Amino acid sequence: MELGFFVKGAMLGFAVAAPVGPIGLLCIHKTLQFGRLSGLFSGLGAAVADTLYGVIAAFGLTFISNTLMQGQFWIRLTGGVFLLYLGGRTFLSKSAALKTTVTLSSNLFVDFITTLLLTLTNPLTILSFLAIFAGLGLSPDHGEALRLVSGVFVGSCFWWILLSEGVTLFRKQITAPIMVWVNRIAGLLILGFGIMAFLSLL
Repeated sequence: MELGFFVKGAMLGFAVAAPVGPIGLLCIHKTLQFGRLSGLFSGLGAAVADTLYGVIAAFGLTFISNTLMQGQFWIRLTGGVFLLYLGGRTFLSKSAALKTTVTLSSNLFVDFITTLLLTLTNPLTILSFLAIFAGLGLSPDHGEALRLVSGVFVGSCFWWILLSEGVTLFRKQITAPIMVWVNRIAGLLILGFGIMAFLSLL
């Protein structure tokens, strides 16, 4: 069963990360604008956030999960504001030339923190993990829970690696004028996610 819990966790991590939402759009945009490392670190931030929520669900940390759920209005409101800011900045960002060099480590850290905090503004992820664990009949002990959440992290990271590498393959075909439109479309979509976040609070 040791391998079983790890594999199940990896499948769950991949499945939770794969739907293209604001984080996916940010990862794609960062990869096109700054290169694979920027996109990869953006995805890594989301993977760590998913893993943290997986830990809370798997280890039954009800106090933390209840606290997050009780404060979800303000958490999601913050996330909505953050999305509007990122969407506006992405829409207005200039793309005179695509960077072909490796981004600075400080920028990579910002990429990581941005998606980490943005992903953490959706505490409903805990409910998703709880529902999936219950649906699969998983009630792991501490050792099994550790293997489960380790798998979640690996599965989520695998998706972000695939996405950043896949986008990198097409990056050389993107000219500066095309990148301007990529910025505008990505910015509008992220703004749309921000508006949806606000509407979900009503």
